[in-house]
Amino acid sequence: MTPLVAAAVLFAAVTHASWNAIAHRITDKLVGFALISGGGLLIGLAITPFTALPAGPAWPYLCASAAVHIAYYALLMTSFRLGDFGQAYPIARGSAPLVVTLLAAVFAHEVPGVWASAGIVVSCLGLTGVSLWGLRGKRPDWAAIGAALATGATIAVYTVVDGLGVRASGTSLGYIAWLMVLQGSVLPAFLYARARAGTVRLLRPYAALGLLGAALSVAAYALVLWAQTRAALAPIAALRESSIIVGAAIGALFFKERFGAPRIAAAALVVVGIGLMLRAG
Repeated sequence: MTPLVAAAVLFAAVTHASWNAIAHRITDKLVGFALISGGGLLIGLAITPFTALPAGPAWPYLCASAAVHIAYYALLMTSFRLGDFGQAYPIARGSAPLVVTLLAAVFAHEVPGVWASAGIVVSCLGLTGVSLWGLRGKRPDWAAIGAALATGATIAVYTVVDGLGVRASGTSLGYIAWLMVLQGSVLPAFLYARARAGTVRLLRPYAALGLLGAALSVAAYALVLWAQTRAALAPIAALRESSIIVGAAIGALFFKERFGAPRIAAAALVVVGIGLMLRAG
């Protein structure tokens, strides 16, 4: 992993945590995710005339990814509804990198070397520390934890599916555009089926915030897809989930959730892990 790729993934981590915070801030989770998903659809439609069509072998991956992303949105909505942002987000994101490592080894034949493996493990220890700190002093809410872990499983699956798909597509920009188009209409359609004539009334108060979240979401994932064409999937997944640290900071600043010394120590572990992965590159 080159410094340029690492910088792109770290920037994607910041934008990803930001759009998740926006989704959490919107009280009606279905409204928030419908806006973000629908905004992604509009962005995808705007991009498609200016980019190459993904190659034929990429389309099964695109269709599979769209289905997994819809499940991811549904589970993430449930996680945010049941748990605090500082708890749900770290567990969902932190549980994914090790699963990605296993899936990438099986399906992409990417077995990380010693330095990359050490970096992944150290980063995951840091991410786990942030996740566990989100549970401090509370009785575990197993429904919220279960939803967050299930969200993490979908993250791992679509990470590997899209890593293989974007490499087969020949165009990372075309891939993200068509992924947004394929998945973007489902949640807005579901909201309309529930609200009917009241849909516009529900969307109007959050429209600007939701469309900002959509732009951040597309930008974050476009950077990750580009990086997946230039480096192995597992280190990118681990590095991307440094968004957990950003998410914890956002939780502390905007949702009045305590950050604390243990999270600082966990963040330091993530930084060490990033350094080891760069050493591997």
